[in-house]
Amino acid sequence: MTIRLLLADDQALVRGALAALLDLESDLEVVAQVGRGDEVVAAALASSADVCLLDIEMPGADGIEAAAALREAAPQVRSLIVTTFGRPGYLRGAVDAGVTGFVVKDTPAAELADAVRRVHAGLRVIDPTLATESLTSGDNPLTARECEVLRAALSGAPVAQIAAQVHLSAGTVRNHLSAAIGKTNTATRAEAARVARERGWI
Repeated sequence: MTIRLLLADDQALVRGALAALLDLESDLEVVAQVGRGDEVVAAALASSADVCLLDIEMPGADGIEAAAALREAAPQVRSLIVTTFGRPGYLRGAVDAGVTGFVVKDTPAAELADAVRRVHAGLRVIDPTLATESLTSGDNPLTARECEVLRAALSGAPVAQIAAQVHLSAGTVRNHLSAAIGKTNTATRAEAARVARERGWI
């Protein structure tokens, strides 16, 4: 039986390399490739994919959002995150979105192919180092609003611009930033955003 694969990664070179490696396996076939997260569901349905390999950071929708949309539209299709960003917070978000597997891009080709087979069989495959980090790093202490404000703050925009972007008053934005700084044990909003990003909270 051939397992039909969809690859979603905004880097064409990485996508092509993954396709070439996986196509070497006699039981795996890459049937579709996309460069945007918001193209995943339509491509998966059109290609009758069995397993979707998703990067985290893509335009349109990230891999976790794409996996959640895929679970709603095509629950029979399995999702496997293959990413450079091995952050514990991402792992939690991915599992919550219905992802069955989560591995990093430096996984050897044979192990990646085996992960695809196991995910297709309905087994959960998680990078062991990342699983350990996830258990020891603790849960995300930030509220949804604090995460939204910190994401907007990543650009370095002034408070007034962030407030307009997230449809809150400048005072409320300052309060959320202050709370986030406290929860991340940092001194500035830039540091808070960096720490939250490194931990996969935003």
